Amino acid sequence: MTNASIRDMLKRSALTVLDRGGAVRGFVNIGRNQPLPHRIKRHMEYHTHGSYWLMHFFSNPKTTNVLMDQLKLDVRVIRCNVVKVADTLSKMVNVDAKI
Repeated sequence: MTNASIRDMLKRSALTVLDRGGAVRGFVNIGRNQPLPHRIKRHMEYHTHGSYWLMHFFSNPKTTNVLMDQLKLDVRVIRCNVVKVADTLSKMVNVDAKI
C-alpha cells in the first residue's frame, strides 16, 4: 500500500470521527509491511503482510459503529478493532497521565 493510500485512509477515518462531534488525539504507526501472524482472507483475497496503525480518539458509541462499518467496507483494511480505554472523561485523564 502506498503512502498516499494510507494517508487517505487515515484522513477519512479521522474526518468520520470529527464530523460526528468526536476528537482525534493522534495516530501511531506500529509497522509497515509486517508479516501477519497467519494468512488472512479478506475481500476475496489472501493476505500475508500488512501495516499496523492505531488511532487514539474520543467519540460516542454511534460514531464508533459508523467508523467500524466504514473500515470493514474499505478494501485496504484487512482487520479493524476498537478498544475502550475508559468510561468517563475523568478516568480518561488518569489513563492519559500514565501513558
